[in-house]
Amino acid sequence: MSNNMFVIDVMSRVPVYEQVINQVEEKVLKKLLLPGAKMPSVRGLSMELAINPNTIQKAYTELERRGVIITVPGKGAFIAEDGVEKARVLATDKLSDFKETVAGLLLAGVSRKDLINIVNECYKNDINNEKDEVGE
Repeated sequence: MSNNMFVIDVMSRVPVYEQVINQVEEKVLKKLLLPGAKMPSVRGLSMELAINPNTIQKAYTELERRGVIITVPGKGAFIAEDGVEKARVLATDKLSDFKETVAGLLLAGVSRKDLINIVNECYKNDINNEKDEVGE
């Protein structure tokens, strides 16, 4: 895997290790990282991104805890065989957060039409877009 697949935004409010986690999970869901694919070494990725190796290790430890990757001593980290399913479950668990966000936006005066337009825009931009139950 090419290490330039990861981009860290040092100005982001999201911690670096979470950016790594999010990008790995996204690439697994998009099937850019397939089960069995070798992850970059902690040291190699930390050098490539110019960040502390402990930060990468923290991300890898969390990804392993989530079941997205597995670590083989002496061999490295790999995308788990069921990594796609684990990442999918983790992503769908975010629906409750989404519901809370929508409720907050409604309270702030954002219209239903604006919210629906934003959701529709996201689906239009999704390269893996499949027809949904609404039939769009």
